[in-house]
Amino acid sequence: MDGSGTLSNEARILWDAARGLARETASVSAPLLFFTDPARTPEPWRTAERLPTGAGVVYRHFGARDAEAVARRLKAISLDRGLVLLIGLDAGLAEVVGADGVHLPQRALGQAEALRARRPDWLLTGAVHAVETPAPEALDAVVLSPIFPAGGASAVKPALGVEALTAMARRRPVYALGGVNVATVGGLTGSGACGIAGVDAIRSAFAS
Repeated sequence: MDGSGTLSNEARILWDAARGLARETASVSAPLLFFTDPARTPEPWRTAERLPTGAGVVYRHFGARDAEAVARRLKAISLDRGLVLLIGLDAGLAEVVGADGVHLPQRALGQAEALRARRPDWLLTGAVHAVETPAPEALDAVVLSPIFPAGGASAVKPALGVEALTAMARRRPVYALGGVNVATVGGLTGSGACGIAGVDAIRSAFAS
């Protein structure tokens, strides 16, 4: 069982949409990425425990003291549920806990080439906030945001829109992040995105 049979209606909508996008592009191993945030998702394992097989978790600890303990807990859940676990920015922690790869914020995209050379087996993703942003070829996929009006750190950034997502998708695999929820995810159909990513919308949808 992949765990999808017990999803709430909102979770089902997001998961089905994510898998539909992935089928269109056939380019990623995790069509839905749950991005953690110490303030907005203080107990990320509660969401991870409800994600279906094949989804992914991007653990961003932002220097939290319990980062290793939480990362190990998420790794255990990932092994049990068949999830992909990426660690935000911290390659050292990814090595320690046996994560599947690393997610790089835009400011750290320059690390991608060295990480790829050191760990060719890792899944590497990187954040970009404009179609024009150069992203290293060493990345397996980029995460473009915000696509729709969003909360969190993206609240002050103008929405890029689906057209920008489509333009990026012509060049490489790209996830849609920012304002992606049950009300907007349908607008990504045919965009060329390889999947969806989120913080609050995923936490909320997979909370029950």
